[in-house]
Amino acid sequence: MPMLRIETSAELGADKARDVASKGSALLAKTLGKPEQYVMTSVSRAAAMSMAGKTDTPCAFCVVRSIGGLSPDRCKELSRILCDFIQAELGVAPECVYLNFAEIDADSWGWDGTTFG
Repeated sequence: MPMLRIETSAELGADKARDVASKGSALLAKTLGKPEQYVMTSVSRAAAMSMAGKTDTPCAFCVVRSIGGLSPDRCKELSRILCDFIQAELGVAPECVYLNFAEIDADSWGWDGTTFG
């Protein structure tokens, strides 16, 4: 049920994108205390993006969605953890990363032909 989507202008190959998706899955499951079997990650690479009007500096936009578990304190923690992760894995500085957190109602999250609600 947790979802991590990373869109970045950083140049990375398909193997590295898959590695980041795998590591991001484990990181999100651990941080949220959710079973990894329900975590989905998506890494979109080489996107045309700008930050502060500049296109020559790598940047990233991340979305975290979850059924519960995204309190204000948890979002601050995730912001720090994900910015560190993106800097280490993609070379994108934390000041060039925007994050968006959204709690989704279980009735509005579908999976396997039904919903979690």
